[in-house]
Amino acid sequence: MLVLLPPSEGKSQQGSGAALELGSLSLPGLTEARRTVLDELVGLCSGDPEKALDVLGLGAKLRGEVAKNAGLRSAPTMPAGELYTGVLYDALGLSTLDAGAARRARDTLLVFSGLWGALRIDDPVPSYRCSMGVKLPGLGALGGYWRAPMAEALPQVAGDGLVLDLRSAAYATAWKPKGELARRTATVRVLQVRTVDGVEKRSVVSHFNKATKGRLVRALLTDGATPRDPAELAVALRDLGFTVETPAPDRLDVLVTEV
Repeated sequence: MLVLLPPSEGKSQQGSGAALELGSLSLPGLTEARRTVLDELVGLCSGDPEKALDVLGLGAKLRGEVAKNAGLRSAPTMPAGELYTGVLYDALGLSTLDAGAARRARDTLLVFSGLWGALRIDDPVPSYRCSMGVKLPGLGALGGYWRAPMAEALPQVAGDGLVLDLRSAAYATAWKPKGELARRTATVRVLQVRTVDGVEKRSVVSHFNKATKGRLVRALLTDGATPRDPAELAVALRDLGFTVETPAPDRLDVLVTEV
């Protein structure tokens, strides 16, 4: 099983590891593409901070993020699994997994990134600010930039098992499974269920969505479940106590009433 995750805007600010070494990261087929994006981002943030704020979609109060990007090559690193601190990652709780689940997390989780393309959770990288929706002056939209390198590298990484795609829309633009692999790919939508005046209402709520996806991945890792296709995933999640509907062969709706 391969689980595709979005990153989070929330990040730990300071690592304690050695400076970035691109060649040490997983998915070596992405190394040159990573180098190109890194050069563009560092050059932009080093040369014109005001332009960088605009390109990155940041307000003046986040000027420190531009300075941070300018120093990426020499900044201390930390494992990607410790870097991201948003709602999904808080619910996933990587640091509190038992040894078996932690091993499975290293083998199955892949975090998408505007700067790095995709990372394993033990890849050492510095804290940064660059979403997939950014359009760098020399490269254009990063979602489009990453499509060719990802299409080359990721099918082999996916292997012959299930691909569980939990990415947000912006990160899904960077790679879309095709052919036989697409038939083994499942997406998950989380719906909050409420009863209003006796009528059931369903809605997508960001916090419920992120927290539930984190809990869902944690449950799969802890259980050691290895579903091979979307139908087996639905069975596995129901066995783990989730309420699941299958509106399409490749899509699961997980229904929740509280986080």
